[in-house]
Amino acid sequence: MASHIGRRKFLATLGGAAAAWPLAARAQQPAMPVIGFLRDTPLADATHLVASFRQGLKEAGFIEGQNVAIEYRSAEDQPDRLPALVADLVRRQVALIVGNTVSSLAAKAATTTVPIVFVSGNDPLINGLVASTSRPGGNTTGVSFLSSASVTKRLDLLRQFVPKPGAIAMLVYPLNTPDTERELRDVQAAAHASGQELIVVEAGSDRDIETAFATFAQRGAVALFIGSHAFFNSRRERVAARAVRHALPAAYSLREFATAGGLMSYGTSITDAYRLAGTYASRILKGEKPADLPVQQSTKFDFVINLRTAKALGIDVPDRLLALADEVIE
Repeated sequence: MASHIGRRKFLATLGGAAAAWPLAARAQQPAMPVIGFLRDTPLADATHLVASFRQGLKEAGFIEGQNVAIEYRSAEDQPDRLPALVADLVRRQVALIVGNTVSSLAAKAATTTVPIVFVSGNDPLINGLVASTSRPGGNTTGVSFLSSASVTKRLDLLRQFVPKPGAIAMLVYPLNTPDTERELRDVQAAAHASGQELIVVEAGSDRDIETAFATFAQRGAVALFIGSHAFFNSRRERVAARAVRHALPAAYSLREFATAGGLMSYGTSITDAYRLAGTYASRILKGEKPADLPVQQSTKFDFVINLRTAKALGIDVPDRLLALADEVIE
């Protein structure tokens, strides 16, 4: 009997200690959720995207280093390294993974339990990131900034930079995805409607880019429209430099091209898309499930003009265009 009371007393003491002990441990080391931020392209390219993502988190009360930690990973343009990077993040028990299209697909292939928030310029239904945009249903949701929606406006803006009439060249990536096909159709329709001659040339390698510019020169193109494919984004310095060397005013879809020396960009704001991803990450950290969060569409558009490039091309940018611009690079 005595031993029985002693045991009960011991368990009660242990219970009290056990209740107090996690509190003490918690006070010493707050369990901070960790977000894996994953890209197949270099992180050095993405500082403005990281800043926007942090902004989205901050708007919901999450501040890096205070109540959330972020682990940054990049495959440095070697997508075959992504599975190992995903495995490492899963092993570290991250609360969720945020990625661009390619890295989100790698994460989705590796885990059905860790929430994934993608930021994609492609159609997430077509590339298999979600089964439905309104009710994703799995462990994946995110933000789509489908850039082809703005092509007519981009073509119209480009025309206003071109002093003389003539054919407009379009550089497209050859492996036709539904997105690039739709963009090409939209540009062709817009060019046809305005009686604009369009020269379409495919480029899927660095050598193709050189050949394409030779073709543009040979065929007397007066301006250049760059298709919005990740291949061109990863070679934006090269493409922008060639356009200037061949004296071609060129229009691009993403702000990154204008900062890399392109004349102008007009398209959905990728930075705003990352801010939205930050707000979705916050909602997941607070307990919501990706399955219940509809895919968001980034609807903010950015028009950026690089005045240095305009000067190099001998273009006097009209005041009305400068007034329209969201950003002017001097």
